[in-house]
Amino acid sequence: MSYPPQNPYGPPPGRQPGYGYPQQPAPYGPYPGGQIPGMQPQYPMVMPGGVKVARALMFVLVGLNLIGLIGAVFGLGSVSKAAHHTTSYTSPDTTSMLNVGKGVLIFAIVLIVIFSAVAITVALQCANGGKGVRTGAIVFGVGTLLVSLMTFPFGLVHTVLGILVIAFMAKDESNKWFNRPRY
Repeated sequence: MSYPPQNPYGPPPGRQPGYGYPQQPAPYGPYPGGQIPGMQPQYPMVMPGGVKVARALMFVLVGLNLIGLIGAVFGLGSVSKAAHHTTSYTSPDTTSMLNVGKGVLIFAIVLIVIFSAVAITVALQCANGGKGVRTGAIVFGVGTLLVSLMTFPFGLVHTVLGILVIAFMAKDESNKWFNRPRY
């Protein structure tokens, strides 16, 4: 005899169509928020602390960028004023250096405006954004880090804040926040 005992008559017959009671819909609706009472939510319902800190750091970076923007605009004004006061007796090297200085300051102003706009956009979307917002925040942090390393002694604060934005956005709790279902 074999174990388990074999049914000599074959498998039991399938359910006959139309036999028995039809499936009835539940007399109640879904639970509010999609959660069953007593069950822990799979996704965070409130923005985690790491995301809040990264968002605040992005706003701080915008404030520092605005201070740098004001300094760059005043520097551009000074360099332009000095370029206008050159005479025919000044060397061509001085004139070319002033033009290079104006170009560098204009590039810095454009870069500051772009980084500030991205930081404001990403920080405002942290409350309701998806994975793209998290990715954008990490890319913003890496960009801030790279640009601040090019101006290292002056960009030390930006370096630290860029690293912190990357670290807080790369945490698992941030991943859960940005992957949560949105209704």
